[in-house]
Parts: sequence; C-alpha cells; structure tokens
Amino acid sequence: MKIQQMAFMLIAVTLFFALVGLFVVTILFSNVKESAAALEEKNALLLVSRIANSPEFSCGESFGTSRGNCIDFDKVMALKEDIKKYSQVDFWGVSGIEIARIYPSDENSEVLCTVENYPECGRVKIIEAGGGTGVSNFVALCKKEYNEGVVDNKCDLAKIIVTYRG
Repeated sequence: MKIQQMAFMLIAVTLFFALVGLFVVTILFSNVKESAAALEEKNALLLVSRIANSPEFSCGESFGTSRGNCIDFDKVMALKEDIKKYSQVDFWGVSGIEIARIYPSDENSEVLCTVENYPECGRVKIIEAGGGTGVSNFVALCKKEYNEGVVDNKCDLAKIIVTYRG
C-alpha cells in the first residue's frame, strides 16, 4: 500500500513540475510573434534606406557634398528606362519601388513620370508593385535645373515606397 501511495505521489509531483514548466515556456515564448514583427519592420526600414543610398539612386557628390537619403531624379529617370536589366536578376529583392514628390505640392505632383513629361511630373514607378508590404521613408529628391543661363541644384521632399515580399 505504501509503495502504491509513493508511486501516485511521484506521478503527481512529476505532473505538477511538467505543468509549471509548460507555463514558464508559454510565458517565455509569448512575445516571439511581436518580436518577429518588430524585427521585420526594422529590416524593411533599413531596406528602404539601403535602396535610397545605393549608387543607382543616390545623389553622391553631384550636388556639392555627399548627402544621405538623397535621390538623384535624373538618375532615377534613366534607370526607369533601363529597369529590365535589374528586374531579371531580382537585384534589390523587392517587388516594387516608387518615388513620390511630396513638397512642394503642385498640379504635377500626382502625374506619373515618363520620358516625355519629365520633369513636369511628381511620381515615378520604377518597379510596379507585385504585392507585398509597402514601407516608406522620406528622402530628398534632387535634380539639376537650368535657369537663366545658370545650372541650379533643386531639391524637393519626396517619399520612397518599397514593397517587399514578407
């Protein structure tokens, strides 16, 4: 009889510690989804900055000094015309890239850019978004402008929107 009582007690203690262990594991792993979502969002924002500062987009030193998060509008229009080379090899690892001028806002701000209407436009779709999550960041959108015999640097505020496959 005492052996049977001891066996039941050992089983009860084992079940108790198993339940306590299960509870502790549940608490420890409860924030994994939130952490994964936060990490994915952070990686997406870093991806946007990395694309904005890539040589294909960045101003470099063509506007005086080296600038961060500065996109050369003239380069973007040239790239837009020759984007098939980049799209075939999935160069940036994204499903869509779009640049939209925000400020100064005028009647051309929502006009989609083509070679024919450049620079009288404000939105460039470099790669058509093929589905996914869109993340944006503010950038300076700069171009060279010819005014009264002088070449000026003109920079506007824009937003780069990168759509990635999550």
